[in-house]
Amino acid sequence: MNIIVCVKQVPDVTEVRIDPKTNTLIREGVPSIMNPYDLHAVEAGLQLKDKVGGKVTVITMGPPQAEEVLREAISMGVDDAILLTDKRFAGADTWATAYTLSKAAKKLGFDLIICGKQAIDGDTAQVGPEMAEFLDIPHVSYVRSIDSVSDSEMVIERLMDDCYEKIALTLPALITVVKELNTPRPPSIRGKMAAKKANIPRWNADDIEAEEENIGLKGSPTMVKNIFAPPPRGERRILDGTPEEQVETLIRELRRLRCL
Repeated sequence: MNIIVCVKQVPDVTEVRIDPKTNTLIREGVPSIMNPYDLHAVEAGLQLKDKVGGKVTVITMGPPQAEEVLREAISMGVDDAILLTDKRFAGADTWATAYTLSKAAKKLGFDLIICGKQAIDGDTAQVGPEMAEFLDIPHVSYVRSIDSVSDSEMVIERLMDDCYEKIALTLPALITVVKELNTPRPPSIRGKMAAKKANIPRWNADDIEAEEENIGLKGSPTMVKNIFAPPPRGERRILDGTPEEQVETLIRELRRLRCL
């Protein structure tokens, strides 16, 4: 089975900075990590490889420093990694990002694409499903369990609000996974050595035959108009005492404020 896993390097939440001109995240020079949900996607790919054989290739789109998360994936045991890096990719929204990743996936060829359910810097959960639409393949989001897999089909469980749904998915396909699916394995010593020595190819827009009007900020149909901090919530009060006393105090306050 030829498996592609899409990962993303995201800024450390304590070091987020915004470009005042483009209203997009500044990634260069900012401490970054692999998107936590993508670790579960990598582990899912490796478990499938262990079970049915094949190859796991990890791809990411980002500046040269994004190579760090690819080496992390190699240290976990993936076979190959590709870095999509080009100044023309900068500022991409989810649509342009999905277009770019789908062009790379098409060039590589695949039976299954695995993505984390969402990235913690955007929280849109859109890139995976949008990739599937660009590639015209079926997709299932929020996968919490992979029950069985064959050359042409896999049976998965999809997490819902108050239940789960079991689905037979025809391959090739794309899934996005949640953290309940697995526990990511730690890198091995051998894996770390392989990651350090690995030669990671870098593909630009021309390498994947991407049309310039569809990539980066230029190709993004959504634009960030304004960024602002949420307004203060106002006065707060911590209630002391036993639970019963706290309830009585709360009721008195609500009545005083004419909320009851």
